[in-house]
Amino acid sequence: MQHDVSPAFVRCADIGVQRMSLPPAIRVEDIASHPAFRRLDSMAGIAHDLRYASANNFDGRVLYAGIDCAWLRREAAAGLEAAAAWLARRHPEFGIVVLDALRPQRVQEAIWRDVAGTPAAHYFAEPARGSIHSFGMAVDATLLDAQGRELDMGSGFDEMSLASHPALEAEQLAAGAITRAHLDARTILRAAMAAGGFNGIPHEWWHFDHGDRDRVRQAFPRVL
Repeated sequence: MQHDVSPAFVRCADIGVQRMSLPPAIRVEDIASHPAFRRLDSMAGIAHDLRYASANNFDGRVLYAGIDCAWLRREAAAGLEAAAAWLARRHPEFGIVVLDALRPQRVQEAIWRDVAGTPAAHYFAEPARGSIHSFGMAVDATLLDAQGRELDMGSGFDEMSLASHPALEAEQLAAGAITRAHLDARTILRAAMAAGGFNGIPHEWWHFDHGDRDRVRQAFPRVL
C-alpha cells in the first residue's frame, strides 16, 4: 500500500473553498513495517542517544517507555546522512549524534499536559497543530568530538533559557552567557544540517526540521 502519496483535495460546495484531506495517521507500533521510515542505526555516520527513551531529559522520566522511536522518514534520513557526509568532509574531527527523532503524537500530548500554562510551553508545539517530530521529519542533534563526547554548546539539550536561542546569540555572546567557541560549534552544526536540507528554529540550537513545516503537516501522515 502506498502511504506517502500527495494529499487529495476535495471541494466543499457549501462554502465554495477547497479543503485538504490529510493522510491517515500511523501507529508507532507499525513503523517497523512501514516503507517510508528508516531506523537511525541504518544511517551512515549517525550516532543516537534518545533522551526521551531514558529519564535523562527535562521531564526526569522515561517518555518513550515501551515504544521504539529511533526512526525518521526516508526524506529526513537521507538529509541526515548528507549532513554527516558534509561534516566528514569539512570537519572530520566531529560527528553528529541525534538526541530526538520521531516523537509520537501521544508523547507530544503527554509533554503538553506537563508544560501547558508554564514558560516551557514556548518550546513545544501545541498537539492540535502537531510537532514536526510527530511526522518523522525533525531531529534534535548536537556534535560529538573525536572521543565521542558531546561538544559544549553553551547550553544543554532542552535547556529552556535565552542562551539556547539562536536568534539571540549575538546578544548572549555580548553578555558573556555564551562564548565564541560555543557559537563556532553551533555554526558548524547548523552548516552541516543545512547541507542535508534541514532548517533550524529561533529558540533551540539543537532542533532542525527537514523541509517546510506547513507542507510536512499537510503531506505526511502523523505518527500516533
